[in-house]
Amino acid sequence: MNEPIKKIAVLTSGGDAPGMNAAIRAVVRACTYYRVDCIGVYRGYQGLIEGDFEMLSARHVSNIINKGGTILKSARSEEFKTVEGRAKAYENLKKAGVGALVIIGGDGTFTGGLKFIEEFNFPVVGIPGTIDNDIYGTDNTIGYDTALNTVVEVIDKIRDTASSHNRLFFIEVMGRDAGFIALNTGIGAGAEEILIPEKNLGLDRLVESLDKSREKGKTSSIVVVSEGDKIGKNVFELADYIKEKYPFYDIRVSVLGHMQRGGSPSCYDRVLASRLGVAAVEALLDRTSGVMVGVTNNEVTSVGFNKAIKMNHDINEELLKVAEITSV
Repeated sequence: MNEPIKKIAVLTSGGDAPGMNAAIRAVVRACTYYRVDCIGVYRGYQGLIEGDFEMLSARHVSNIINKGGTILKSARSEEFKTVEGRAKAYENLKKAGVGALVIIGGDGTFTGGLKFIEEFNFPVVGIPGTIDNDIYGTDNTIGYDTALNTVVEVIDKIRDTASSHNRLFFIEVMGRDAGFIALNTGIGAGAEEILIPEKNLGLDRLVESLDKSREKGKTSSIVVVSEGDKIGKNVFELADYIKEKYPFYDIRVSVLGHMQRGGSPSCYDRVLASRLGVAAVEALLDRTSGVMVGVTNNEVTSVGFNKAIKMNHDINEELLKVAEITSV
């Protein structure tokens, strides 16, 4: 790491998130600003192994800040989990004259980056890009705000039909291990109940909530369910149970699925991605490695990959209280 870094590579890995293109753009243009070459790596770690590289200039990333997905594509790579696969990736980087790497993704991406540093002492800095917002060390991950806005817009539309037909809707949102999307969109869309994996509220609590809603004259209800919620095997089993107990309910299930990943990123995500892209390049040029850059209390910060991977980004207890109070 004593030689000056003349070339930085950037890749996206794992699930795509709105704002990844804005982050790529910021990395490329920060490299241009600091007179460092930038290499785009296609298809994540698999592209590292196959040497699927392209030199990127500031003009290559024009008009992508507003686009969802990732122009560099993303892919899972079983081969990168092997010593041989990582060795191929390292040789390709050295052959291309790359001196450092920016990785954009989630905890799986950072786990791969940490392993790469340990084995080859190669400088790597991470940028958190995932709609789940489940990465420790940053208040928000890239794509999270856009996903919230997408989900709230959909729930607003569903509520129109729910109230028109006196229906009970179970709406499943993404969040296998974290309930950030469910909790925040549930509050934002005025849901009657919110079910998240961090707080196993149980069937009794849900039944009690539905009973209270009917007693207060509510003829339609929205229940937002995180896909990782512990009640039932899945949202359809949960809906079937409620249907058996309350046959008078006209119950519908909506699984929002991958629509939450798509779409043009919000202004917040574009600004966040731009800040973190610049911060990642500056960190590498300052000889920093093995960290993820994030934003905490509106200040750019960094945290080691070990902490980002192993520690939890906790649910805000105040929001749980707000959800309970505002759903009466």
